Amino acid sequence: MLTACNLRKTFHAGTVNEVRALGGVNLELSEGSFLVIVGGNGSGKSTLLNAIAGCFRLDEGEIHLAGHNVTRWPEHRRARLIGRVFQNPFTGSAPSMSVAENLALAARRGLPRRLGWAIPGRLMSELREQVRQLEMGLEDRLGNAIGSLSGGQRQALTLLMATWLKPALLLLDEHTAALDPKSADQVLRVTEAIVNRHKLTTLMVTHSMSQAVHLGDRLVMMHKGAVAWQFAGADKQRLGVEDLLARFEDLRRRELLDETAAALLEETYV
Repeated sequence: MLTACNLRKTFHAGTVNEVRALGGVNLELSEGSFLVIVGGNGSGKSTLLNAIAGCFRLDEGEIHLAGHNVTRWPEHRRARLIGRVFQNPFTGSAPSMSVAENLALAARRGLPRRLGWAIPGRLMSELREQVRQLEMGLEDRLGNAIGSLSGGQRQALTLLMATWLKPALLLLDEHTAALDPKSADQVLRVTEAIVNRHKLTTLMVTHSMSQAVHLGDRLVMMHKGAVAWQFAGADKQRLGVEDLLARFEDLRRRELLDETAAALLEETYV
């Protein structure tokens, strides 16, 4: 389904602001799999999502998705295969338009825009049924401007919009990070329900160790633009929050040892 081979990206190469964001990442995701990616700030996890989405040109590497080599496809072309939900609940929808109008546009993504002044009755019934399954009581608020809703409600609707046409790949970019704990739990419940119902191939980035161990069937930990650890199957099922924290501490300890060794070498040869 998704194959990422030797992905490399350096921003501001050759300048004092040079950042090696991806240092040869290899990743495979089978159809219907749910992969969770964790890592500290600057580890490359969001850069990896952006690379897959086509937000920038890679320095090296190839990306294959749903039988297509999409490496040179622009972002708008990849969007036909990819659904994405961002961290900001106010990204990905038109705040002044109603809930129904936003969903109707999502339902017709890639087709001629013929929304007109009214949404056909059959589509309205479908919209109401899909929103009802969110279990947030929003099926009776389809006429409300989506910008008037809470962050959690809006993020749940954005998730519904991103998955309406059953994308080949769903990207979740820390999509609960800006929400309060109760709203985050609601959105995660909706996420699991939609992903399981449609058996969507999903890649999710999160800072939450709890989400990382409880969601998905695979987990990748990134560090300095590379994959540091991978867990799948029984290893993923047995993984706990303390185990993940221990892995992070191990990476930090190794980094300190490397820095100490480099400093000693520098002192030796100066």
